[in-house]
Amino acid sequence: MITRYLFLAAAVAGTGHAASNEVHNIANIFKPVTTPGKQEFDAAMLVLWVCAAIFVIVVSLLIYALIRFRRRSDDDFEEPPQVYGSNQIEAAWTVIPILIVFVLIMVTARVIAGVEDAPAPPNAIRATVIGHQWWWEIQYPELGVVTANELNIPESGTKHQPSFLKLQSVDVIHSFWIPQLGGKVDLIPNRNNEIWVDPKTTGTFLGNCAEYCGTQHANMLIRAVVRPKEEFAQWAAAQKLPAVNDESVAAQREVFESLSCVNCHTVRGTSGSGKFGPDLTHLMSRSTLASGMIPNTRENLRAWLKDPQDIKPGCLMPSMQLTDPQLDALVSYLVTLK
Repeated sequence: MITRYLFLAAAVAGTGHAASNEVHNIANIFKPVTTPGKQEFDAAMLVLWVCAAIFVIVVSLLIYALIRFRRRSDDDFEEPPQVYGSNQIEAAWTVIPILIVFVLIMVTARVIAGVEDAPAPPNAIRATVIGHQWWWEIQYPELGVVTANELNIPESGTKHQPSFLKLQSVDVIHSFWIPQLGGKVDLIPNRNNEIWVDPKTTGTFLGNCAEYCGTQHANMLIRAVVRPKEEFAQWAAAQKLPAVNDESVAAQREVFESLSCVNCHTVRGTSGSGKFGPDLTHLMSRSTLASGMIPNTRENLRAWLKDPQDIKPGCLMPSMQLTDPQLDALVSYLVTLK
């Protein structure tokens, strides 16, 4: 998985957007960039340090006992005096663990309440992330934007503009996890879960589905593209537009509309209105194909259309057995969808 992240980061770093093109190519839980992520990290580190202290104390006592009471050459073999208990020691090792657990429970409950009960300010960005086998649909109802596999959100900034995400699944249980944005949250059929993030820095942050969801679970990747507010507004405005109507590829567009692609995919402004696959209206504005598996280039797009099963075995997109002229026409049209 890490190797794939590194490969994709290297492949698309040069194709990112000018103001937010830094790809954080390691999903690093130790460098959170959001308030919920930092709170969860601090709580986890507290638990880790408490457990580490308990480990050191217990091991130190064990080593002391092994050395202090080891058998010596001049020992006699009579049974030593037996000690049947100490009320003080019994009380200590009962009360102290209870207090430790109580403190950890209170800290954890406070963090959970702070993350889950945070009110959404009027300027919050709202998005719905929908898990499919094996890709992510991302809707922005208030902006009128639909995209796939890349969560675009604005940098929180000094005015604190968080993004509130509603998490849904259309098939099985998935789990949304972009480590630097915060902890993982499950996507459960017929249930709405929520998470909010307020990234403090721009860049592209990598994540993946963290709940086994079938054959291509490991290749259900996602990336969050955090943009400056002005650039995010420009991105949203561009995404709201219908598909580019390039007259130079009118014939190729007719080929697209004649194929069964239109039954599964939407391209606004064409007869394509399918809902089973990703919205392709602005396909070439994304950095990757197949939910993050391969960089979004003309060559990779052709290979994907020729035989999706060769790239992502078990995926729900079939091989349509297209001829080379059909493939060339389809690719020529799709690469204009920016």
